Amino acid sequence: MTFRPISDSILACIGNTPMIRVNRITKGVIAAAVLIKLETFNPGNSIKDRMALRMIEDAERKGKLRPGGTIIEGTSGNTGMGLAMAAVIKGYRCIFTTTDKQSKEKIDALKAFGAEVIVCPTNVDPEDPRSYYSVSSRLEREVAGSWKANQYDNLSNSAAHYESTGPEIWEQTGGRVTHLVAGVGTGGTVSGVGRYLKERNPAVKVWGIDTYGSVFKKYKETGVIDKNEIYPYITEGIGEDFLPKNVDIDVIDGFEKVTDKDAALMTRRITREEGIFAGNSAGAAMAGLLQLRDRFTPDDVVVVIFHDHGSRYMGKMFNDEWMRGKGFIEKTGMAARDLVASAVAGELLSVEGSTTVEAAARLMAERDFSQISITHEQRLVGSLNESRLYQELIRDPDVRSQPVETIMQPAFPFVDVSTPVDALASMITPDNPAVLVRDFKSDKTFIITRSDVLRVLC
Repeated sequence: MTFRPISDSILACIGNTPMIRVNRITKGVIAAAVLIKLETFNPGNSIKDRMALRMIEDAERKGKLRPGGTIIEGTSGNTGMGLAMAAVIKGYRCIFTTTDKQSKEKIDALKAFGAEVIVCPTNVDPEDPRSYYSVSSRLEREVAGSWKANQYDNLSNSAAHYESTGPEIWEQTGGRVTHLVAGVGTGGTVSGVGRYLKERNPAVKVWGIDTYGSVFKKYKETGVIDKNEIYPYITEGIGEDFLPKNVDIDVIDGFEKVTDKDAALMTRRITREEGIFAGNSAGAAMAGLLQLRDRFTPDDVVVVIFHDHGSRYMGKMFNDEWMRGKGFIEKTGMAARDLVASAVAGELLSVEGSTTVEAAARLMAERDFSQISITHEQRLVGSLNESRLYQELIRDPDVRSQPVETIMQPAFPFVDVSTPVDALASMITPDNPAVLVRDFKSDKTFIITRSDVLRVLC
């Protein structure tokens, strides 16, 4: 029996993760051999350990990060974990910004390593001063001796996977790998691994898994970043509303979009059918793999990368109450699609945030709408209901000439058309008077209000 040698620190345990054959989920569905590159075996339970250490070591070599310095980064959790783990060993302080859609488990894990965590709103443009990108950049300017890792544009990210993950996959498959399937967020994993594999065998196909609400797929197919493609989504770890420098579009042969619901349900299936406790992006990758099933032959060897561990999603995908609240666990009875089909729900009406309050109010009156969505460059960023409109006009009549974005409220939440009506009812509150329903098949968004629900419940 062969054992690992004694390591000088936890950092020496990064990499050399196992590869596991998929036995049940793909049986009778995909003819190819499907293998999982299980990155949860890294000491931080995530593939991000690889590039976090590489980014730090490159910064040290270049003199950008000096002893006693501060590491700053905007992170969804896993990169922060890798950076924080390395910082403990190397003696750095960490300040991380993250978004309010990330699981509590991820944020608590970062704090466990001694990192400071600042939570920022999800539904704002990257350039918005409140975004976790902007806040981290501001902190880099303000904190003396700091260095921002910038995982999106720092090419040490993809280099780490080109030099470690890619060669491991090639060796573990004996060079027989024909397809790589991986979720795309920063792009470092899929681009670095994909570039290495294609250099060894140009016939290898690389598939990036994207989510609805992200720009990658359309950009690959058209070369356009379409603001209409951008809206809030639940799936964690993949998708973006801009193009990071680590995303090498030429390496990626194609993208496959996966719905929040399909990703969440597959996340649970992986644990129950394969005995592997993996995270949300693994669910998206496996769901995307099944959608691509016609692309594979019995001679193919497909490698799917599982990025992180299921323990970071205990309050979400592995929580029945949360799943029911999002409409991801099917229930009997009427669902949002029934309201859409019966014309109870109307298509979404929105106005740009620069529209005056007076013009927005006039439009609401003409359409007999009690609420409206607010966009910025066609991206949903907020909402306005008649109660708020009334309060603001009474408080200051001159507000009618101001942009409607100055008085807007938070954006309405998105749900899938399969969401049960009783789940919709629980989401509609005095502070949140409507829910947006996305029908991915028709590529349309509908708005459901309290009165819409009452019409089908009574």
